[in-house]
Amino acid sequence: MFVGFSSFGQSQDEKAVDNLVENYRLALIDPTEKNLSALVHDQLTFGHSSGKIENKAEFLEALISGKSNFNSVEFKDQTVTISDNVALVRHKMHAEITENEKNNNINLGVLLVWKKQKSGWKLIARQAYKL
Repeated sequence: MFVGFSSFGQSQDEKAVDNLVENYRLALIDPTEKNLSALVHDQLTFGHSSGKIENKAEFLEALISGKSNFNSVEFKDQTVTISDNVALVRHKMHAEITENEKNNNINLGVLLVWKKQKSGWKLIARQAYKL
């Protein structure tokens, strides 16, 4: 379940990024090339808590193929900080995943970096760390 955030006092960019983070959360649970590609930058660098780094193609393939299967995802304690055309999003991620036919619960800290382009905000970097 997604924990909502008050939009009171948020700029339009902060609201837009909050909405995109929710779209990203939903895309992790129900990944398609269309919904994921709409969110991520072509130069995506996606860091896992294990130290593994994926580019856009590797990130999409892992989710769409089902190698990484998110059964549920929840983001808590989210903050959004915007400076010019960069948005930094921090949250705690709690998820139930299936990888290699094994169920696992994960609890991570996550930093998402979104870059504003003419077409809107795109996720350009993500780094997770174990809590």
